[in-house]
Amino acid sequence: MTETTELLVCIKCKRGTEVTGDGERPGTRLMEELQARGMPDGVVLKAAECLQNCDHGCSVALRGGPAKWTYVYGNLHETSHLDTLLEGAALYHEAGDGLIPWRTRPEHFKRNCIARIPPLEDNNG
Repeated sequence: MTETTELLVCIKCKRGTEVTGDGERPGTRLMEELQARGMPDGVVLKAAECLQNCDHGCSVALRGGPAKWTYVYGNLHETSHLDTLLEGAALYHEAGDGLIPWRTRPEHFKRNCIARIPPLEDNNG
């Protein structure tokens, strides 16, 4: 059984900018834009209060259960990186261990990985 993949979007991200007069943040806008697009099969969109990458946002995390690596990506724009996020989330979901082969990763993922976190379960033992 394939675990569900979670795409967590930091809704507090300011992307290094000032918050608008109405208080809307780029991270919240990214979440709204992704909700409007819909997620690939097997991917669930979730809000995260803060991913602590405030000056290099918008930021997201991809996680897929205890046997997969978790990734945090930054420097995302709330309107121009939607296709990249959807493509990357689908590729991540299909990767059994969460490791998307380098040559098939979206270009933005290659250059803007903030962190890679090992799986909780040891896949080698």
